[in-house]
Amino acid sequence: MPQLPDDLDAVAVRTWCSLALEALGRERAEIDAINVYPVADGDTGTNLYLTFESAAAAVEAVFAAHETGTTAPAAADAVRALAHGALIGARGNSGTILAQLLRGMAGVLAEGGDADRLRLALTRAASAARQAVARPVEGTVLTVAAAAAETARSAGPGLRAVATAAYEGALAALVRTPEQLAVLGRAGVVDAGGRGLVAVLGALVETVTGQAPVRGGRTGPGRTPAPLDGGSVVGLPVGGTPARGVTEDGPAAQDAPGEGPVDCPEGGGAGPAFEVIYLLEADDDQVARLRTRLDALGDSLVVVGGDGLWHVHVHVDDAGAAVEAGVEAGRPYRIRITHFATESGHDLRAQAEPARRAVVVVVPGDGLAGLCAEAGATTVIARPGEPPASGELVDAIRRAHAREVVLLPNDAALRHTAAAAAEQARTEGVRVALVPTRAAVQGIAALAVHEPDRGFDEDVVAMTAAAGATRYAELAVAEHRSWTMAGVCQAGDVLGLIDGDVAVIGSDVPATARTVLDRMLAAGGELVTLVLGEDVPDALADALEEHVREGHLAVDTVVYRGGRQRAPLLIGVE
Repeated sequence: MPQLPDDLDAVAVRTWCSLALEALGRERAEIDAINVYPVADGDTGTNLYLTFESAAAAVEAVFAAHETGTTAPAAADAVRALAHGALIGARGNSGTILAQLLRGMAGVLAEGGDADRLRLALTRAASAARQAVARPVEGTVLTVAAAAAETARSAGPGLRAVATAAYEGALAALVRTPEQLAVLGRAGVVDAGGRGLVAVLGALVETVTGQAPVRGGRTGPGRTPAPLDGGSVVGLPVGGTPARGVTEDGPAAQDAPGEGPVDCPEGGGAGPAFEVIYLLEADDDQVARLRTRLDALGDSLVVVGGDGLWHVHVHVDDAGAAVEAGVEAGRPYRIRITHFATESGHDLRAQAEPARRAVVVVVPGDGLAGLCAEAGATTVIARPGEPPASGELVDAIRRAHAREVVLLPNDAALRHTAAAAAEQARTEGVRVALVPTRAAVQGIAALAVHEPDRGFDEDVVAMTAAAGATRYAELAVAEHRSWTMAGVCQAGDVLGLIDGDVAVIGSDVPATARTVLDRMLAAGGELVTLVLGEDVPDALADALEEHVREGHLAVDTVVYRGGRQRAPLLIGVE
């Protein structure tokens, strides 16, 4: 039996992440089924899962980067990674609030993980989450978080007592949510976001005690329902009727005859048409002004983060104005806009007939995202140091809304992640083909020959062949002295990587790029693709295009702006 932790060290944080992700994964569909507030779009469970998956991936990255092999990383590194991963991967209203809860806890737990620190962390988390919401509403996850903090403060000594008290306080508060929020009472369900938080706290109890909260069946009206699978509650019977959308065997397949989903943002009414989410680089003063402007534009406003990086979530009728407000405040990216139905609360795309075929492509910057979107692809942006998780790829496949999907990961390191996403999508009835592209320029080549009107297998073969016929290279700047296949490089040297291996060591970008191009074209080629990073001047592309024209008369060159990407220059030769 593994030794139970006396405080929340890095290993305990890692275990908590794993157990919480498992719990949210088991309960995702049931939480989706009881999601009626603030918009009945049935995705709270999915959003919580994807948010925590990003957090867990960030913690795993800390362990992977830890080089000693004999000791664990520092607890402070683990909890900060947890908070940062949740922030950059937060989905929806519930996921954004969860990210702020984790950020509030991390600010305290980075200084220690004993019982008293956990009490303070839960209090700080509840306060931070409430402050992040423009117009807090009782009977939501905010109420559940506050109750967890309150019971933890009065718990007995020891980490186990504090974690258990927090869980029990959260569960008791969850049971009362239908009494506090009318839309929950009418639907006969508890708050979906609060139920997700109870599952996360149940995982914390299991981490520190070695035992999951007891699983039991549903009880009768007026009595506290027993926890399920790490402490969640299937649904609270209200007035003697079962929870809508939940049967004794789990979520109902559809609403009862004559019933539609409840759509009550901020307590009732039709609600705004769009959900707008983006990450934002901005300072505190700019964010304060942004909050005021977005609050006037819509509702369900949640702005979380700090230290120059923020996650913005809002429901509005004018999505463009919400994005424009972000541009005025700083630099928004990973912008995601979802359209709600005008009456039913469901996404209109979900009601439409699925397309025959779609392409989902991972790209390293905003510029290529725009290029691929214009070609009809659904894009996922991979920021430097922030590779997408499998859940993010599955979500993109769902957004593509097609019976057949071609997935282009464009990174050898994403091979297993993409394979897992493809397998998950297949279980949902989508036919998915994974083309093992290893670089963005291979993805561009594959997308260029995509023809949705031909047979699926034929299309996949053509795209695979086009990608395989494209050699790829990129330029990078060495961070420290090291051995490479091209010799010893010094910090600050410009490295030319061809097909993933260092082939050229140079002193500046233009000369290194010319050498890389000459080596690649020595084996032949008809088309050179150049993808310029955000800070690379157009003059470099002009100079390289002229260099190709002078040395290789029959070779054409195309240039794209990649935006903010890891490498200053990507090169493809077909």
